[in-house]
Amino acid sequence: MEKPKTVKMTAGDRTFYVLVNVFLIFIFVIILIPMWSTVAQSFRPNGYRYSYLEAMFRPWDWRIDAYKALLGNAGFVMAFWNSLKILVFGVFTSLFLTIPLSYCMSVQDLPGRKLLNWFVLIPYLFNIGLIPTYLVIIGLGLSDHLASVFVPGAVGTYNCLIMRGFFEGIPESLKESARIDGAAEWYVLLSIILPLSKPIIMTIGLYYGVNFWNDFMHPMLYLQDAYLQPLPILLRNILLGASMNEVVDVNAFGEAPVEAIKAASVFLSAIPMIIAYPFIQKYFTKGTMLGAVKG
Repeated sequence: MEKPKTVKMTAGDRTFYVLVNVFLIFIFVIILIPMWSTVAQSFRPNGYRYSYLEAMFRPWDWRIDAYKALLGNAGFVMAFWNSLKILVFGVFTSLFLTIPLSYCMSVQDLPGRKLLNWFVLIPYLFNIGLIPTYLVIIGLGLSDHLASVFVPGAVGTYNCLIMRGFFEGIPESLKESARIDGAAEWYVLLSIILPLSKPIIMTIGLYYGVNFWNDFMHPMLYLQDAYLQPLPILLRNILLGASMNEVVDVNAFGEAPVEAIKAASVFLSAIPMIIAYPFIQKYFTKGTMLGAVKG
């Protein structure tokens, strides 16, 4: 049996792959250095006497005082818990609203489908601004409530368009077979569409989760109660060396160095996303690419 012929790489191909690998290694180093620097600085001991470069490569001198101070501080734990509640309820609310809306936009014979698509697209093209949004939130009585953080951005137009494109890529025959058997649209969505849409749901959920976890503007505008303020607000106050409405103060974190406190707070705030991303990464490319084909 004749062996299949393989395409031989030319000198130009080899040079190209070498340059691409060198470029990717360069980007990796650029990303790794500040990350490693932040981690090393978070373990900085009190009475630090080494140079900045030495501290990055002296793990035997590292201390966990900054992490003990942060995790033992009621203000930090409270802010972390507030951010976690915003993340969970925000992602659930956003997916609960985005999935049926995107499905309705994907149904070809839906009466008024074009009007619905324009209704969703126009706010994406023309932002109404901060003041009308603020007046609506205040008018709904959501001030000093965690819902004010995730309700304004509960439905993202970009996410709806990507999810709509994914739903449109599902074979129409699967939907029609269920409709012929007398299934209602909600049953088609729950029993046929959702089981096939795990990649896009995980991808859009990650988009929403990162947005809610890092949201700074909405908490600053709508949460005046210090006990409701989430981690981004606390992190900003720590980085500026300021107090959090007399509830959280940098000096309240014990004898750990202020620079170590700042670095440790940055690192701890990134941990939930670092933990979640490896589990979602395998769906990320598939969900985004398939959703963008017809979007």
